[in-house]
Amino acid sequence: MNRNNLYISLFSIHGLVRGVSPQLGFDADTGGQVKYVIELAKALAEQPEVAQVDLFTRRIEGVGVEEDYAKEIELLSEKAKIVRIRCGGKKYLRKELLWPHLEEFIDNTIRFFYEQKKAPDIFHGHYADAGYVAMELANAFDGYFISTGHSMGRSKLAKLISDGLSETRVNSHYKIRKRIAVEEKVMQWADLIVTSTQQEIDEQYSLYNNGKAQNFAVIPPGIDLEIFYPYYDVQLDSELLSEEVKQTRVGLLNELNRFWGKPEKPFILALCRPDQRKNISGLIEAYGNNKELQALANLAIFAGIRNDITTMEENERIVLTEMLLLMDSYDLYGKLAIPKKHNFSREVPELYRLCAESRGVFINPALVEPFGLTLIESSACGLPIVATDDGGPVDIIKNCSSGILVDVSNQSEIAEALLSLLIDRGKWEYCSNQGITGVRKHYSWSAHCREYLDEVVKLFPQRYEEDVVLSKLSDGVNKGPSYAKRLGNIRHLLITDIDNTLVGDDSSMQQIFQLLQSNRKELAWGVATGRSLELTLEAMTEYDFPTPDILICSVGTEIYYGPDLRLDKGWFTHLSYQWKPEEIKRALGELGFLVFQEAEGQRSHKISYYLEEKNNRLEQVREKLSERKLRCQIIYSHGQFLDILPVRASKGKAVEYLQSKFKISPRHIMVAGDSGNDEDMLGGNSRALIVANYSEELEKLRDRAGTYFSEHEYAAGIIEGLYHYGFIHH
Repeated sequence: MNRNNLYISLFSIHGLVRGVSPQLGFDADTGGQVKYVIELAKALAEQPEVAQVDLFTRRIEGVGVEEDYAKEIELLSEKAKIVRIRCGGKKYLRKELLWPHLEEFIDNTIRFFYEQKKAPDIFHGHYADAGYVAMELANAFDGYFISTGHSMGRSKLAKLISDGLSETRVNSHYKIRKRIAVEEKVMQWADLIVTSTQQEIDEQYSLYNNGKAQNFAVIPPGIDLEIFYPYYDVQLDSELLSEEVKQTRVGLLNELNRFWGKPEKPFILALCRPDQRKNISGLIEAYGNNKELQALANLAIFAGIRNDITTMEENERIVLTEMLLLMDSYDLYGKLAIPKKHNFSREVPELYRLCAESRGVFINPALVEPFGLTLIESSACGLPIVATDDGGPVDIIKNCSSGILVDVSNQSEIAEALLSLLIDRGKWEYCSNQGITGVRKHYSWSAHCREYLDEVVKLFPQRYEEDVVLSKLSDGVNKGPSYAKRLGNIRHLLITDIDNTLVGDDSSMQQIFQLLQSNRKELAWGVATGRSLELTLEAMTEYDFPTPDILICSVGTEIYYGPDLRLDKGWFTHLSYQWKPEEIKRALGELGFLVFQEAEGQRSHKISYYLEEKNNRLEQVREKLSERKLRCQIIYSHGQFLDILPVRASKGKAVEYLQSKFKISPRHIMVAGDSGNDEDMLGGNSRALIVANYSEELEKLRDRAGTYFSEHEYAAGIIEGLYHYGFIHH
C-alpha cells in the first residue's frame, strides 16, 4: 500500500446511482446519499495522492428504471468510475429487501478485484448495508475499513415507535433488528467512522454498545459551488444563463404557476423524499393553520418523482396520499404546488435561486436530519432556511447563520419562523448573505477531501513490512491475515480429504506438510472432509496439522478460511436455496432402518444418518424424498454413513465455488480423496488424485480423463499426484 498512490473504494448499494442526472426522489432510497457518494468519488479522484476511486453499487435493469443502471462500468472522470455489481436478480429492490443478497454482492465484488488483478487500499461503506459489505471485503483483502452511517437504526426505531408504530411492524417493514445488529458489528471493526456532525456521535452512535469509544472524524460534506452559486449572480451577469438554464427556469415557473392563483407572491420551498420521517404533513398543517402565512406566501413541495401513487411503495404512497388529503382539507388550492417530477441536477439549483429571487424561504421539516445537504445547497444560493433543531442543521446554522432552528413537531414554531423571515427584510438579507459566505468557508468538497485524506494517513502505522501482513487487533479480536490476498497470489491449490487420504501414514503426512511449506508462495492447500468443524479441528490437533488456507467441512456445506476460521457466508447463503431440513427429517423419520447420527454429526445444512445398505434401502430413501418433492443431495459413503445436503452442496460444488470466487483455473486445482463422499469432488473439472487405498466405489472413475490413480497410499499418494500434475517439482 502506497500512501501517495491510493486506491479507494466507496460502497453505496441501494438507490439508483449514476453520474449524470441521478433520479433523486425516485423513491425513499434515492436521495441525498446518492448525490453525496457520487460527488465524493469525483472530488477524491482530483486529489494528487489518489490513484483511483471506484464507487460500487448494485446493477439494475428492468421495467421502470433507465438503461444507465444496467451498465457495469460508468466513468465519472479520468480516475473515478461507478462499478455496478449484480446481486439479488435484476429488478430494483428497496434497501430493506437487500439484506439476503449482500453475500452475493461480496462474492461478485471479490471476482471483480481478481479480474482487474488489483484490490483497494480503502474500503468505505455508506449506510449499514454497504458498511457490512465494505467490512467483509476489507477483512478479505486486509484493507482499511471506513464507515459512514448517514442515518442510524436505533434512532429510526425510537422515532417510529414514538410515532405510534409497533416494534413488530417497524421490524417487518424496515428489518430494523438486522440493521442494528449489523451497525454494532460495523462499529466494532471500523478503522475510522466518518460523520457529518458531532450530533451524530453524541446522540446516535452513543446509543450503541460499540459506539462509545471509536475512532470518529467529523467531516462535513461539500457541494459544487459552480452549480450552487448565489441568486444575485444571475441578476448581475446574465451570461450565466445558458439557453438550457433559461428553458429550465421558464419550465419551473410554468409548472409552479399551474398551482398558484397569485404567483407574484414569495414562496416557501420544501424539497425531500416522500418519507414519513420528512414530516411533510407537519409543514402543510403549519401552513394550513396560519392564514397570515397563506396570505404572505405560496408553498411548493417537491416530494420526489411520481406517476401513479397507487403503484408506489407503502411508505411513499401513504405520504403522498396524506399530502393530497391535507391540501383538500385545508383548501389550499391556488396556494400549494405539488409538482410530480423534477430533475435534480438541472432544476433544483434554479429552484433555490427562483425562490430566493422571490424573497422566499427554504424549509427542511424533517423530524430528524442527520445532516441536511439541501440546507447548505439552498444557503449557498442565498436562500434563508428553516430546519429542525435536532441533528445536522444545528452545525449548519452554527457555521453559516443562514436561518432559524425550530422544534418541527410544533406547528406554531414552524409558522412563526417562516413569517419572521418573510416579513423582516433585514433578517432575510442577513441570513441570505451569511449563508453564501458560510457555505464557501465550511462546505467545499476540496476541504472535505483534505480532512478525509489526513484521517486516512493516520491509519498508516507500519502495518505492512515487505509484504508481510501484520495481525491487527481490534477490541482484542484478531482479524487474521488476508485470505483473499493469499488466494489471489498463488498458482496452484490442493484440496484433500482427511481420513484415509491425508491421514494414515504419519511419515508421508509430515513429508507433505514440509513440501506445502517450502512451496507456499505458489501452492495453497485446504482440506475437504465429512467432519464437522469441531471434529476437523480435533483431527488437526491430534495429527499436528499446520493451519490450512481453506477448510471445507461437513461434506461441503461449510467453508472456512485461514487461522481465524472465517466462515464463507456467501457459500452459506448460496446453499439455503430450496433447503427444507425439517421437512426432510419428517419424511425420513418414516423409514425405520435409518438411525439418526449423534448431535455433533448434524449441522444447519447437513442431516446425517447411519444406514446399512441392504434390500435396496438407499433407493427407498431417494423415493421418499422424491415423493415429497424435496430437492437435496444424497451422499452415501464407507458402507454406513448417509448425508442429506442442500441441492447445491457437496465437496465438489464447494471446490467449483472456490474456482469461481477466486478465479483459479480448474487445471491449477488438484483434489485428492479415497471414498464415495469424495466422488463428486473427484469427478469435477479439477485435476483428480485417488490414493491407492481407495474404496471400491471409486473404481468407476478409473477410465475418466483427468483422474490419476496413484501407486502409493495415503499422503504419499498425494505427493505422487502433486509431482504428476506439475504442482511441485523435483
